[in-house]
Formats: sequence, C-alpha cells, structure tokens
Amino acid sequence: MPLARSKPFPLSLPRRTTGVAALAPLLLTAGCALKAPAPSVPLSPPAGWHAPVPGDGVSAAANLPHHSSQRQLLEWWRQAGDPALVGLIEAAQAASPTVGAARSRFLQARAARVSAAAALGPTLEANAQTSRGFSQIAGGVATQNQAGLQASWEVDLFGANTATRDAAQARLEGAQAQWHEARTSVAAEVANELNNLRGCRRELAILESDAASRAESHRLTDLAMRAGFQSTANAALARASSAEAAARVSQQRAVCEISIKALVALTALDETDLRARVAQPPAHRPPETLFAIDRLPAAVLAQRPDVFNADRNVAAASAEVGSAQAKRYPRLTLSGSVGVASFAARGTEVDVNTWSIGPLAVTLPLFDGGRRRADIESARARYDEAVTQYRATARQAVREVEEALVNLRSTATRTADAQAAVEGYRVSFEATEQRYRGGLASLLELEESRRMLLTARTTQSALERERMAAWIALYRAVGGGWRQGEPVPPDPAPTATAAPATDPS
Repeated sequence: MPLARSKPFPLSLPRRTTGVAALAPLLLTAGCALKAPAPSVPLSPPAGWHAPVPGDGVSAAANLPHHSSQRQLLEWWRQAGDPALVGLIEAAQAASPTVGAARSRFLQARAARVSAAAALGPTLEANAQTSRGFSQIAGGVATQNQAGLQASWEVDLFGANTATRDAAQARLEGAQAQWHEARTSVAAEVANELNNLRGCRRELAILESDAASRAESHRLTDLAMRAGFQSTANAALARASSAEAAARVSQQRAVCEISIKALVALTALDETDLRARVAQPPAHRPPETLFAIDRLPAAVLAQRPDVFNADRNVAAASAEVGSAQAKRYPRLTLSGSVGVASFAARGTEVDVNTWSIGPLAVTLPLFDGGRRRADIESARARYDEAVTQYRATARQAVREVEEALVNLRSTATRTADAQAAVEGYRVSFEATEQRYRGGLASLLELEESRRMLLTARTTQSALERERMAAWIALYRAVGGGWRQGEPVPPDPAPTATAAPATDPS
C-alpha cells in the first residue's frame, strides 16, 4: 500500500518540466519581438560646397584648428596675430559659466553611465546585528549576534538594463561633445570681442586724425576771418565741422569702452589687468588664410560637436525604446545569502552557520492599466523627435558653413577695391587741400573731399574687422577642429580659479 501512495510523486516532475518547457518558447518569441528603431539615421548632405572654399592647395587635415586639444587650440589662435588673444581665451574658459555647465553635464552623464552599468551586475549587501534581553526559552538573559551577506542578481533576459546602459553611454558621448562645443564657442566669442575692440580702436585712430585735421582747418579759417580773408559763413562751417568730428571721436571712445567691459565680463579679469593686456595693438596682421576646410560637407559635419551630440541623442532614444519594450516581459531574479549567528545564555553559547541559494524568482507583468505600452509610445515619440532634431542640426550646420564662406569671399573681393578707394580719396583730398590753401577751392569742396576720405578709411577698417569675424564664424561653423576620436574628459574637481581640464598632449 505505501508503494501505491508513492506513485503520484514521479508523475508531478514531468508536469513541472512541461510548464517550464511551455514557457521557454514564449520567452524566445517575446525576445524575438523586441526590435528597437535604428540607432543611427542617414543624412543627405550636399556633394560639395556651393560657396568658394578658402585655402586652395592647403591640406585641410593639417590646418584644422586644434583636434580637441586645449594646447593645440591655444597654439592655433596664436596665428591670428594678436598676442593678447591666447591669454584672454584661457581666462574666459576658466571663468565661463557655459564651459562650467557643460562640464557639470558631462560629470552627470558619466555618473549616470556608471549607475546604468551597475544594474547589469549582482548586488552584495552585508548586515550585522546584536541584541540582549530576557528569553523565556533560555530561562534568563540571552545575547544574540547575527552577521551575513546577501546577494541578488537580475538576469537581463530581454535586454532592458543593457539598453538603459547603452542609452547612458550615448548621452555621455554627447555630453562630452557638448563640452568641446562650449570651449570652442567661448574661444570664438572672446576672439570676436577682441576683434571688435581692435577694429574700434583702428576706427578711433582714424576719427582722431580726422578731428585733428578739422580742428586745424577751423583754426586757420578763424584766423583768416579775423584778418578779413574768409567770410563768417566759412568760419562757422569750419567750426561746425570740427565740433562734429570731436563728437564722433567721443562716440567712438564709448564704443571701445563697451568692448572693454564685454571682455571683462567674459574673462573675469580685473579691468586694469585687461586694459594692460590689450593696450598694445598687434604687431602683425593675421594671414589671409587662417585654415583650410574639407571640400566634402559630410566630412565637415563629422567635425561638428553639435551634430555628433544630436546623433548620440538618436542612439540614446533608440536604446530607450528597447528598454521600454523589454519592461513588458518577465523579469528573472536570483538571490542568495550566507550568515553566521550565535546565541549565548546562562553560560552556554551556540553558533549557527546558514546559507541559501534562491529564490529564483520570475516576475511576469499582467496588468498595469496600459502604463508600459504608453511608455513605449512615449519613447518612440522621443526617438522621432531626436531624428528630426538631428537632421535639422545637420542642415543648420551646412547653412552656417555656407554663410561663413560667402562672407569670406565677399570680404576678399572687396579688400582691393577698398584699398584703391582709400588711395584715390587720399590723393584727391591732398590736392583739394592744396587748392584751398591757394584760394582755388572753397571750404565746401575741402570738407566734401575730407568726408569722402573719412568714409573710405572707416570702410576699409570695418572691412578688416568683418574679414576676421568671417574667419571666426567659419571656425565655429566647422566645429573648431573637434574630432570624435580624441576625447578630453573634464576635470572632475574644478576650482573657481583653475583653468578647465585640457588634453595633456
């Protein structure tokens, strides 16, 4: 009879095996159903630039600004010909809230990457406790001590944690590119402000020279009027011309002062120190061609940190779709523990060692009111947004390069004409001035000739400033020489006065 009662036991084992076997195809089918959208999408940049490209015959690879290296960035800016520029860029990058915020975002992304990767591995916790009190079983005061280790591991069956880690990695790479973009933008902003200051001072020198000339004409005309050789109307005209020139000088000085204030705000330098740094004008003019760019727009787009960051956002959004999909399927968790315990009472002590493997737990989501499906739809919408933003960023990058190339070409073609205009108006003014002193030309003729010369000289100075601004705009448009293959992680512990972390090379 006992043997007959034992028959059901072997029959139950195949029944359990059948349940597991039935679950396996379901898990396999669910795994095959997980398919995230493409982590990268193709772009369709133009085959070439429509605007003329500077630097013909110059190797673009050899002339890209700095290849992500802070030291090379500063060395590249030295060729601009302004000795004050490099020091101002260093100070600005150390003080820039834009660079500081980008560094903080990088550190946040790096920490998120570590956290996401940790979810793929097991966790281990230790615990210990002790207690002392009256025990009815022991018949007296008892002391109980316990210590143990507990481990658990979620088996990433459907790749939810892996996808989360991949998304964090993509965002980390994007944050790193944004840090490079911040450094490039700050360098360009400082260069622009210094270029504005230098141009302003050149125009101020032109206006001061013009004002001195008009003041001398006013003095001579006033003397001639007192002697009866000039009319009162001519004297009044000369006086008005001199006053107008003096007003222009005062206005231009104010413009230059505003540029100084802007540089102080950018660099956080003491104004006295900054004025000393920019007191002397550059000894040499910048070269006509500062660098060359690749003739293939696709190659230039690959050097733009913002385009790369947009691409990484697409990859992160794709991984997040996969993670959201995987959360709809079962989770498998394995846990275990080991421990020791001691029990002491009335002079007797008992030690106990324990260990366990399990439970092996499977969690199957059955009903959540549509929350997980909504999470997937939300992730897909974010992916579509990232793709749209990526393509828009690439189009904007092409536009910025084309505009900078057009401006460069325009300034190049106008340079010779501007120089010819200055030379022609200078000769005309000198001749008119000689005729005026000889009584063969009127004061109106002299003032008109002077006005045309002043306009030509200020136009030439503005053109020089515009050309340098066009080079700076092109520098920003091509990404400042950034390259994906040369990461430069920021300093994890920056100080208020320290320069940002740089490439040691």
